[in-house]
Amino acid sequence: MRVEQDGGSPTVMVGPLPQGHKRTSSAGWLPMRLVSTIALGAALTCPVLMVVTSAAGVSDGGLLITSAYAQSERQNPLEKAGAAVKTLIDRLRGRDTPEGIVKTNGRLEATQVDVAAKYPGRLATLTVDEGDEVTAGQVVATISSPETEAELRGAQAQVLKAKQALAEANALIAQRRSDVEFTRTDYERARQLLESGNVTHQVADARRTKLEAAEAAYVAANAQRDQAESSIKAAEADVERLQSILVDLVLVSPRTGRVQYRLARAGEVVAAGQRVLTILDLNDVYMTIYLPAGQAGKLLLGDDARVILDPVPEYVFPSTISFVATEAQFTPKSVETAEEREKLMFRVKLQGDPAILDKFHRSVKTGVRGIGFVRTDPQVPWPAELVVKLPQ
Repeated sequence: MRVEQDGGSPTVMVGPLPQGHKRTSSAGWLPMRLVSTIALGAALTCPVLMVVTSAAGVSDGGLLITSAYAQSERQNPLEKAGAAVKTLIDRLRGRDTPEGIVKTNGRLEATQVDVAAKYPGRLATLTVDEGDEVTAGQVVATISSPETEAELRGAQAQVLKAKQALAEANALIAQRRSDVEFTRTDYERARQLLESGNVTHQVADARRTKLEAAEAAYVAANAQRDQAESSIKAAEADVERLQSILVDLVLVSPRTGRVQYRLARAGEVVAAGQRVLTILDLNDVYMTIYLPAGQAGKLLLGDDARVILDPVPEYVFPSTISFVATEAQFTPKSVETAEEREKLMFRVKLQGDPAILDKFHRSVKTGVRGIGFVRTDPQVPWPAELVVKLPQ
């Protein structure tokens, strides 16, 4: 590199100068006036920035802290609350529970009730859909059966016919009773005349025969009346049977709950016993958990339990131990070694409080996962983080 004067301005030449070459022109060489100017400006600027920063008393670390604080101030309050709740539930899940309290994963379940067709027919209407709330006794579907309606009309006609037969039987009984009274009087008169010798034995025997025939006719008329009454009862029973069929063709919800599945649609032909709807009884909700034999054997039916659900980990719901399975779920029923017995897992139901379920039934959803807490020692108090906390 060589520096030469060219018209009063210094010029920097990069590269070796050819031997014997005395050219002072800058053609083919790199002028460095601009580079020198930039380097000089940078050299002057850096000390100034350092002086300003030192005078303000702010170090590099201080600048980073100030920036981070400003970013934290701009965070959404909802994000802060969510992070706090997540931290709480993570700490609760990861912490060691006190001696005598056991925690395990579980999921919510509810009693399912099927609404099925008792008799075959065509599904005329279906008034509810999946997810709808229903009450006990609410009409949810109707099935049409013209054949049954026709049979009902025929049975009602048989009832009228049997009643008419009964009326005829009663009239016949009255007639036969009159005949019996007349023939008896006639026979009594003939018997008296026979004693005085005014009539012959033949006349008296003839009158006695008429009396006996009238009495037999009277008995037959009574039997005919009984038959007419039986026919009426049979026809009325047939009418009641057909009416009950028509009543059962109107499907009603057996319990208050939520429609879980709709298994048929209006216009379809359903068979006897075919399911049309599946309803969840939201007043019978429980969490199913599984515990080893050593822990399940210490549980007491009716003891308190706690449930924390994944979607709402900030709340603690009370429950009750309502069922402990008598048979293992994951291993054979009979085992011979202690190591195998330790693997036995038993199903346990944590029944929800009906009053709480009735209050929050619209928010209850089955299949939700969570954590169940039970006490193998009822004398152990619940820790502060497992105190019941319900939504307001």
